[in-house]
Amino acid sequence: MARIIGRALKRKSYFTVASYFHFFARIYLFRWKPTVITVTGSSGKTTLMHSFRAQLGAQAAYTDRANSTFGIPFHLLGLERKTYRAYEWLLFALLAPIRAFRTIRPERLYVTEADAERPGEGRMLAKLLRPHILVWLSLEEAHGIQYEPQATSDTPHALTDEEFLEKVKAAIAREFGYFLEETRSLAVLNRSNRYIEEESRRTKAEVLFVDTKDAVLLRVQRDSVDFQTSEGELSSPHLIPPDAGLSLLAVVKVLHYLRASVDSKFTALTLPPGRSSVFRGIKNTTLIDSSYNATMDGMRTMLTLFALYPAQGEKWLVLGDMVEQGKSESLEHAALTPLIEGTQPARVILVGPRLKKYTRPLIAQDPDAPAVAAYDFPGEAYEDVIRNMRGGETILFKGARYLEGIVEKVLLDPSDASKLCRRESVWVGKRKKWGI
Repeated sequence: MARIIGRALKRKSYFTVASYFHFFARIYLFRWKPTVITVTGSSGKTTLMHSFRAQLGAQAAYTDRANSTFGIPFHLLGLERKTYRAYEWLLFALLAPIRAFRTIRPERLYVTEADAERPGEGRMLAKLLRPHILVWLSLEEAHGIQYEPQATSDTPHALTDEEFLEKVKAAIAREFGYFLEETRSLAVLNRSNRYIEEESRRTKAEVLFVDTKDAVLLRVQRDSVDFQTSEGELSSPHLIPPDAGLSLLAVVKVLHYLRASVDSKFTALTLPPGRSSVFRGIKNTTLIDSSYNATMDGMRTMLTLFALYPAQGEKWLVLGDMVEQGKSESLEHAALTPLIEGTQPARVILVGPRLKKYTRPLIAQDPDAPAVAAYDFPGEAYEDVIRNMRGGETILFKGARYLEGIVEKVLLDPSDASKLCRRESVWVGKRKKWGI
């Protein structure tokens, strides 16, 4: 009971402190008066925002890595966390009233990435941003553990695992739905996701639906992808998942709404670290680094892409746990099995207790299963990679457990390490503790 009360107090103080910074961020946003474009959803937000950057360039300001209750107001106030130490909070609290009246930015568009990792976050960010244009394409059980109390609060009987997962997703969708309530002009929504479609009635803005059938994968090459869409052929000069074609299409729809020019090849597109970046590895290997995070949807899309990837040699998978899934983690990790098998890998290396417990036994049941190994720590997985690598393999790294540390050690060009995710010193220390 004491632990529950402690968590409740911490949650309350989280939003109390956040409201202080939101107050001053709102002042700055009111003075600036940009057209706010907000991308939200459970996954794919950063790729979507970078797609906007590829088209709008210097016409817009972008929140980049700031997508949280604190990150967005800090971005508006020009405050950037560097040391992650307690004294920064005091410093930022003192600076916030001053920064609210700093010089107005010249850009007339503000492209923001906004999350709803916990109950209350979506509502709070929506009231701050009040987006003119909203793009919401994904909804799944990312950070589902945060929403478990809501999923059971109005249920008088025990739930099956499937019913519980349904309740959690519905609770997450309701939180994201606050962005719809605050949207002023246009909402671009994924009709293929029933949770998003159900929430669509909450907005008074114009709704433009897009559907997965509107963006069909045409070609997958070593480091580029082409799509046939309702707006013609659209291309990415980087490897992106099949469902990201819908993101490119949504960006084009918004550009038409803004009466802006469109580059159908997205020539200026760059991807942030850890999102399907392709590198040359030692022993003539190809490394696909998607180690930034792992949600069920992210796993599904990357494994689907890898099944189509034109690999020259053997395909290997190095997968890390999906985290913060709560009670449904067994279902979600078990659901990875057919996706893994669909890539037809020669070797599968699983990193983390969840994959070891829920996924490995299901793969091993198949008499034609690939070689599969499971470890708790990334250092052990790295040793497996080095021990069994013969040369010419194409290896996908996807998931949690600091897999970028393995990628770094098998790069052909060590300087490519600067292009990996989590380069800050705080992450270097954490990786060392995990043996990589």
